[in-house]
Amino acid sequence: MKVKELNDKLKEYLKTHQLGRKFEKTKVIFEKDINHPSLNVEVLEPKHLKIYSFRLDKKYRTIFIIVENEAEIVAITNHYT
Repeated sequence: MKVKELNDKLKEYLKTHQLGRKFEKTKVIFEKDINHPSLNVEVLEPKHLKIYSFRLDKKYRTIFIIVENEAEIVAITNHYT
């Protein structure tokens, strides 16, 4: 599944938190196999909203929705805050 281009706010977040390389590496895995075990893709609650997340690392998650068969990243968050 292809990942849409990130907006400027998300790009800045990646830069500020030094996550650019991790994101690019994880994006490649995601686009090859959305079900790859290292991504830990899951549907967030409430499930009927169809909002998903995948793991960047143990600390950070990427929140996304699927629009026209593409993943649109809506947020990158610290999983523990």
